[in-house]
Amino acid sequence: MKLLRFGAKGKEKPGIVDSDGKVRDLSAHVTDIGGDLLRDEGLARIAALDLTSLPEVKVDRYGPCVAQVGKFICIGLNYSDHAAESGLQVPPEPVIFAKATSAICGPNDDIEMPRGSKATDWEVELGVVIGNGGKYIDEANALDHVAGYCLINDISERDFQNKRSGQWTKGKSADTFGPIGPWLVTRDEVPNPQDLSMYLEVNGKRMQDGSTKTMIYGVAFVVSYLSQFMSLQPGDIISTGTPPGVGMGIKPEPVYLKAGDKMELGIQGLGVQRQNVVQG
Repeated sequence: MKLLRFGAKGKEKPGIVDSDGKVRDLSAHVTDIGGDLLRDEGLARIAALDLTSLPEVKVDRYGPCVAQVGKFICIGLNYSDHAAESGLQVPPEPVIFAKATSAICGPNDDIEMPRGSKATDWEVELGVVIGNGGKYIDEANALDHVAGYCLINDISERDFQNKRSGQWTKGKSADTFGPIGPWLVTRDEVPNPQDLSMYLEVNGKRMQDGSTKTMIYGVAFVVSYLSQFMSLQPGDIISTGTPPGVGMGIKPEPVYLKAGDKMELGIQGLGVQRQNVVQG
C-alpha cells in the first residue's frame, strides 16, 4: 500500500493510492496515518477496505506521509563512498543523531534556508517508519517491526553542523529540513530495502546517483542496533544515510543551496519530491 496525507498544512487528511494510481480519501475509516495505525493490525484493517468505494480526491498538496512522529532518528556516514567524500573514516558502529520533529514538512513544500546560513546542503535518504514497536529487537526479525519506507531529504546546514560545536542536531533541525513522502510504502511492497536506486538533482543537474546496496549498515541491522539504546515506537522515523554527491563533498570547493534553487529527488518505488529553496 501507498499511504499518504493530503491537504493544507495542519489540516491534512489520510489517503491511499489505489491500483490505478488514484488517491482515495481514508478519513471515513481512520483519523490519520500515524501511531498505532502503523502496527500490523492497523495496516491490515486498511488493506481490507474496498478502495473503489472510497472518494477519489485531487491532491493539491501532499503533507508529511506520517503524523504524530515521536522520534526522528538519523544515521550518519552510512555509505562508504559518502564517508570518503566527507574525508571521514567509516565508523566502527552506526553514528546516531536526532533531527527535531519540527523540521518535518511535506515532500514538495519550500525549503527555508535559516538566517545566517551559508552552507545549506542536500541529502537523499531512505526513511524507515516503525510499525510494531519494541526494544532489544533481534536483527533476524527486525524488518517485522517496520511499517514501511519513505523518501527523505535530510537537509543540512554544514556550518551549523560542523563549526558551531557539539552535536550535529543543530545543523539538521531547522524548520523544513525534514521533508518526508509523498508516500509511506508498506514493507510488503519493498521486499529488499537494500536494492533501491536513488537520485537527487539541483536545478536539473544530477548530483547524487546511488543505491541502498552501498549502505554500510543495512536497515535490519540499524533497527536492531537502535533498539538496544531506546525503545522504538509506532511512527518513529529512521533516516538511514545518504550516498555520495552532497554539496559539501564537491571539489575543489563545496557547492551549497541558494534561494531560487530547485531540487528533485527520488527513490525507486517510493516516489519523487520537488522543492524550491527560499530564504527563511
